[in-house]
Amino acid sequence: MKNAWTANLAAAVLIVVGGVLLYSWVHHDPAVDLALRVPGADGSPAETAGEADSGPIEGTLTTSDGAGSDLGGYWPRFRGANFDNIAKVDVELSRSWAEAGPAVLWSIDVGEGYAGAAVMNGKVFMIDYDQESRADAIRCLSLADGKEIWRYSYPVKVKRNHGMSRTVPTVTEKFVVAMGPKCHVSCLEANTGEHYWMLDLVREFGAKVPPWYAGQCPLVEDGKVILAPGADALLMAVDCTTGEIIWESANPNGWKMTHSSIMPMEFGGERMYVYCGSGGVAGVSAKDGAILWETNEWKIQIANIPSPLVIGDGLIFLSGGYNSGSMMLRLLKEGDTIVVETAFKLGPEVFGSPQQTPIFYEGYIYGVRPDGQLCCLDTSGNVVWASSSAKKFGLGPYMIVNGLIYVMDDSGLLTLAEATPRSYVQLSQAKLLDGPDSWGPMTAAEGRLILRDLKRMICVDISAQ
Repeated sequence: MKNAWTANLAAAVLIVVGGVLLYSWVHHDPAVDLALRVPGADGSPAETAGEADSGPIEGTLTTSDGAGSDLGGYWPRFRGANFDNIAKVDVELSRSWAEAGPAVLWSIDVGEGYAGAAVMNGKVFMIDYDQESRADAIRCLSLADGKEIWRYSYPVKVKRNHGMSRTVPTVTEKFVVAMGPKCHVSCLEANTGEHYWMLDLVREFGAKVPPWYAGQCPLVEDGKVILAPGADALLMAVDCTTGEIIWESANPNGWKMTHSSIMPMEFGGERMYVYCGSGGVAGVSAKDGAILWETNEWKIQIANIPSPLVIGDGLIFLSGGYNSGSMMLRLLKEGDTIVVETAFKLGPEVFGSPQQTPIFYEGYIYGVRPDGQLCCLDTSGNVVWASSSAKKFGLGPYMIVNGLIYVMDDSGLLTLAEATPRSYVQLSQAKLLDGPDSWGPMTAAEGRLILRDLKRMICVDISAQ
């Protein structure tokens, strides 16, 4: 009898303990104490951002004691003035650093994410997420010292999901346009932060927030904002001043929004916008939004992140992660029709780019492939050189300034090398950020480089000392 009673008591204890553990597991928020994974590394999309907002959002403009500066520098959008991620500055740059690296001129805390910066007229523009206030925040900072000049914020609930904000605003002399994590597009006056208009691409146009939130950076040309809602309209043009829709593209294949950004291209005497949707790639007329060509030869099932790389002469280089490798498209003119063909396709072991968009510089393509090596390719798809298994980088950004390539790894180590097809020539390295996830696009402004990791943004002096 005693043995039976003991056995029953033990069973009851195990049931209670199991129930407590099950409750803890169900109600535990793993984001509190687990390191953020590489988005999609488990091969399955993360939970999307949720339902559309129920109505228009009211924002708030606040000003601070920061002030603009007379510093030069012009980096008005994602990938810079010419969409190529190449900067030419009138400052001599250092070709080697002391162990501590280039001097850090200023440093600020930022909300979790990978959003990069735009620069104009001595000011830095970025979109951030204020986790305490649960609001997107479009911020204007001084390039000189990083102090905030103004911010425009609006309430939106965004859960931690490999960071929140991850886009770069576009700024002109008059406007700054930014897209938030849940596809709210805001247009403000660039100097004062005065609000002009907001579009909610989900609520108003039927867009679906991509897994891990919006990564599309707005494009502004000729007084129009070009966006890819990927819903009823594949692309659309919006008047910067009024927020009114100028044209909308058809979307006959029902392609959804991706993390890729729209890139402009000239071909056959016509300006067009190239976009990687969920089901393929299309070229859309800048004049009226007509679809000029499309192909489904390139699509990535989980997440299309890099943007199309326009090479010229009708060539477009596409790359991605998730075992997709890379591909070169060639446009041909047949009468009034544009025909698309595949020039070549490369497996991921040859070249692919999981997160960053490669750079085309002086006839060669530079990028970091899935095994972490920095590579140089020719336009026929041949690997000219790779940095070797001893020189690996990861998912961090890279850019070229005055013939030098700056490459950031995941943990905040910045490498300086020559952008040359001769061989991989490393010049210097320095640990500048604590990490993790130093993935935000770089920004160059004269002799300054703006970098960020998950929670911090810094501005460093890369000029010759």
